[in-house]
Amino acid sequence: MQYGLIGEKLGHSISAEIHGRIGLYPYELCEIPQDGLDAFMQARDFKGINVTIPYKEKVIPYLAQMDERAAAIGAVNTIVNRDGKLYGYNTDFAGLRNLMLSEGHDYSGSTILILGTGGTSKTARAVCASLGAAVVKNVSRSGRDGAITYDEAYESFRDADFIINATPVGMFPKTDASPIDIEPFFKLKGVIDVVANPRETLLMKQARAKGIPAVGGLRMLVRQAVAAAEYFSGQTIDEEKAEEITRYFLDM
Repeated sequence: MQYGLIGEKLGHSISAEIHGRIGLYPYELCEIPQDGLDAFMQARDFKGINVTIPYKEKVIPYLAQMDERAAAIGAVNTIVNRDGKLYGYNTDFAGLRNLMLSEGHDYSGSTILILGTGGTSKTARAVCASLGAAVVKNVSRSGRDGAITYDEAYESFRDADFIINATPVGMFPKTDASPIDIEPFFKLKGVIDVVANPRETLLMKQARAKGIPAVGGLRMLVRQAVAAAEYFSGQTIDEEKAEEITRYFLDM
């Protein structure tokens, strides 16, 4: 494999189509079971890869170096092989920031709940901080590692301004699931779901039924791919071309 995406389950992924549209290199999907990650990373038989669930943190020990942003976030979704040494980057940051800004919301001073505690949630925290959020809380079933539980969210953060779903709940093929009940949150200004397939998740449908703006993760997915393509190819993709590619997939 020259370039591609690694993850445990990739049946939902449209990343090959996105990179095909970018058109700078061959790109394929590579499902790796958790007990196969070590052999794959040790072999380093690739030029560049994207990384998705559940490996965005697990690939870090194999890297020779991470850029400053990836190191600060603690999650890597793009790796480039340079002469046998692996360099890690986080292009999810650029993708999610582009998505959140495209919605036209003002996040400064806001309270944001991020569902999940994995690699994508770490990126979401960094993006929220960059946009001036005042209070950012991770929500998980266990409430470990500084997160609050869902019950605590319902009880103490009913006044949250935004909810970001950084879990795979609602992703194809299990599209009949929603990660949270938004009914108690009376001040919600918007819901961001990083799930890109389906285009409209159950969480998004529930928000829109209440008149709350909701957006899915397709724009984030395309924009992080464009940013990754620049690392893979060494070429700069200008904003006009990046938006043209993004609109192509949004309008499909």
